[in-house]
Amino acid sequence: MSIPVPRRTLDRERVLDAAVASADEVGLEATSMRRVADALGVTAMALYKHVANREELVDGMLDRLVASIDVPADGLSWQDALRARIRSARAVMGRHRWAQAAIESRTAASPTVLAYMDSLMAIMFDGGLSADLVHHAMHALSTRMWGITRDVLPTPTIPADPGLRAQAMAQFAVSYPAIVRMATTAPHAGSACDEDAEFSFALDLMIDGFSRLHEAGWVSVP
Repeated sequence: MSIPVPRRTLDRERVLDAAVASADEVGLEATSMRRVADALGVTAMALYKHVANREELVDGMLDRLVASIDVPADGLSWQDALRARIRSARAVMGRHRWAQAAIESRTAASPTVLAYMDSLMAIMFDGGLSADLVHHAMHALSTRMWGITRDVLPTPTIPADPGLRAQAMAQFAVSYPAIVRMATTAPHAGSACDEDAEFSFALDLMIDGFSRLHEAGWVSVP
């Protein structure tokens, strides 16, 4: 006689597991309470015992990601610790492409999110940076502290036809010579930008800047 396997009890962790899996598959917008409930084999009403509404569901999903960001190893300089923490955030968010939409849609920070932000500030304070500089550094980092950024350089569409392409580039060279010079002579000319390399470049630039300002005794108000 076979022994029936008891069904796993529905709890908040199972709800969040299913929600994250759904968002990974179909995106954040399509991840509804009903879709999560269907994945769990329960009614949508059953979810409300564990999350009050969809906003709380998304908060919990985001908390899951933030809590998985690596803590820097001991013994690192504050610069390397800050860099490692943020690069880990980028790795986590990169595995869940819906994360950026979740972050940008939040109107209040959860305790988990606040703890992550607090950890970044603590790294800088431990490095001796002033509250004034830490304040400005956090503003400068902005969404980059989460490992995400928006590309504000829209790329014009270039015709696929070789003749039309050459004509378009010639016209561009007259009207926008600096853009054409960058696009055709940079080391990666003709290929897509390496987003991770571009992110690291900007992050390193900012951290180096914070470090120089700290060493110079910078203050925002003389």
